Amino acid sequence: MENLYQDIGIAWVWQYDREFVEIIEEAARPFGLTTFRLEHHNITEFTEAFKKHEAGIRVLLDRASDEDELFQPLARYVAQHRPDVRVINPHHLQTRAADKATMHLEFLSHGIDVPYTIIISPYDHKREMELSLSELANLGRPFIIKPANTTGGGIGVVLGAETLKDILEARQHHRKDKYLLQETIKPVYLSENRAWFRVIFAFGEIFPCWWDDQTHLYEIVTAEEEEVFGLHRLRDLTKRIQAICGLDFFSTEIVHTPQDKLVVVDYVNEICDMRLQSVHRDGVPDTIVRRIAEGLARSVARIPGGS
Repeated sequence: MENLYQDIGIAWVWQYDREFVEIIEEAARPFGLTTFRLEHHNITEFTEAFKKHEAGIRVLLDRASDEDELFQPLARYVAQHRPDVRVINPHHLQTRAADKATMHLEFLSHGIDVPYTIIISPYDHKREMELSLSELANLGRPFIIKPANTTGGGIGVVLGAETLKDILEARQHHRKDKYLLQETIKPVYLSENRAWFRVIFAFGEIFPCWWDDQTHLYEIVTAEEEEVFGLHRLRDLTKRIQAICGLDFFSTEIVHTPQDKLVVVDYVNEICDMRLQSVHRDGVPDTIVRRIAEGLARSVARIPGGS
């Protein structure tokens, strides 16, 4: 492999990340930054060259090691031996943020409103559940069942659970994982919009969006809507979440309830889906994706030193 010393290494495996990768490359150029795609065909070779100091990166945007073990040796090596390389997002913080049980307890301890939740042990750890009838009653009907660590794209989530039998069946699908049982949170209507939001935090910027949990469609919250409906609170809450999880780039789901509370219902999505709305109906508005890429480039440009 030829000597490679780049500013940003982009590790990616998901086919729908292609447009996002291209936008990052485009955003990096005006700052004089170089980029390198880390993909299946070159990740092993690059990792070996990196260990021998025959290749280098200043920043690693890791959108792959959580999905593909081929990318894990580079992520582990950087974490253990290269504190000079900035990782977005660091593996240990990403793993912690992905654990919904951990985040639930962290949010509670920091006074953030979350759904009434019961956390139950992994099936393989404890087959019998210690669940009282009063606890089950407090969940209401229907309630939500979700594994603590395996819910990317809604995997394993049961939205319309009604009975103890539903819980017993669900927790056997991911036997090594904890499960969360949660009350269903209903949004208020603000004008004609269901007040369900997905807010993206990226490199110091906050992007509040209306996000319909039924259609999964995004719409940018306007400055006027923030003013009229008091939605600046979404920004304040997202800053508090960032201080807890420590990630540079994540999203969270927040519901404005009829009681005028902001309840965080999906705590931290540590790998954001960046499909473009112009290409995918349920994608992120293009202007936000481009601003995120520019924010990444700006944050890298501020890092002192060269490759």
